[in-house]
Amino acid sequence: MSRVCQITGKHVVAGNNVSHSHAKTKRTFKPNLFKKKYYLADEDKWVILKVSAKGMKIINKKGISKALKDAKEKGFISNY
Repeated sequence: MSRVCQITGKHVVAGNNVSHSHAKTKRTFKPNLFKKKYYLADEDKWVILKVSAKGMKIINKKGISKALKDAKEKGFISNY
């Protein structure tokens, strides 16, 4: 899985660079991804996730176990 957030499902999208003369050239918009290590207290193990900045905010708000459960239900992550 490259350039996909495992919590939010954000991925690379395509668009255009628009110059001053409105000439358009193709470009990609990449998500703001980080490799982060989280501790699962209920399973007593560490997991390494590729998460976006928004994904980190969701983990801080909901907690790691709830965020992983929701991501698994939505199909963003298969196992961790």
